[in-house]
Amino acid sequence: MSSQRKIIVTGASGRVGRLLSHAWQAHDPQGEKRRITLSRRQGADLCWQPGAPLPPALPQAGAILALWGTTSGDTDELAWNTTLAHHARDIALAAGADRVVHLSSAAIYGPGTGWAETAPPAPVSEYGRAKLDMEEAVTRMAQADGLRHVCLRLCNVLGGCSLTPALQSGAPVTLDRFAEGHGPLRSYIAPAMLARVLDALVALPTDRLPRTLNIAASPPVRMEDLVRAHGAPLNWGPAPAGARQAVTLDTS
Repeated sequence: MSSQRKIIVTGASGRVGRLLSHAWQAHDPQGEKRRITLSRRQGADLCWQPGAPLPPALPQAGAILALWGTTSGDTDELAWNTTLAHHARDIALAAGADRVVHLSSAAIYGPGTGWAETAPPAPVSEYGRAKLDMEEAVTRMAQADGLRHVCLRLCNVLGGCSLTPALQSGAPVTLDRFAEGHGPLRSYIAPAMLARVLDALVALPTDRLPRTLNIAASPPVRMEDLVRAHGAPLNWGPAPAGARQAVTLDTS
């Protein structure tokens, strides 16, 4: 795809969207002219509420980066992940795009280490099951709409994970301690690296785009190391039954 074609970024005001916006402004300020943000909140280039008619002046674009999603709630609320994937497809068709990049999640794998894209999904959370439902819906869409769809199985994003509020609070952070004496082990990625990954996926020819792709930096990180690097006080609690000690991705 030409580097000059526009890119529509949905969910631009969400947690990951804001982190990426700062990263893009820092390392690719000229690229901001190509990125058109779309959000239900004021301040985006296009304000649009999912479910409403698409904006009549929707600009032509080469790619849709679908950063939106729902991470919590009941089954019906989490099903919005699939609904939003359909909306991203509709935006792509209306804008003349040839690809849609969807944010899936490492949660589709369940606990374990070194999960590769070829591993059969085994989610243990409602969120993971909702993201798997979304991926399956995307597969069906891809068979019918002529677009190239990519589902990014995203790990924790630094500054946007469940640990972030605790680190920002200034209070001691309590982590689960497992039998081996450590806390949770997770794959992470920095917003700047995620921004570069997205830029690369937008630039690749469609026939080289994978249908699913693990997104993480290497190696995985122990959460206690993040707490200590932040300078926050660290408390330990015994890991409860069912706590996930490790969720890490193979990015080879």
